[in-house]
Amino acid sequence: MGEPSVPLMKNTLKVQRARRDWTQADVAERLGVSRQTVNALETSKYDPSLPLAFKIARLFGVSIEDVFTPDAEDRADTRASGAIALHLTR
Repeated sequence: MGEPSVPLMKNTLKVQRARRDWTQADVAERLGVSRQTVNALETSKYDPSLPLAFKIARLFGVSIEDVFTPDAEDRADTRASGAIALHLTR
């Protein structure tokens, strides 16, 4: 209880931004968020809402999967959880 949530995704936001020679402030202005939000996204301190993730992908002209990917450890946990759920439903 009261533990901070761990981000579930890694992202290429900083790479996408650098390819365009944009600052965090540039990205923030284009997205309508604060520079601090962009920084928190880049450092994986914050996972975006789904609408914001779509907005980010559109801004860079790529798919969401090109910007955000599940952490490998989390994918393994998800697969294990799915296997357990499948076993329990049989």
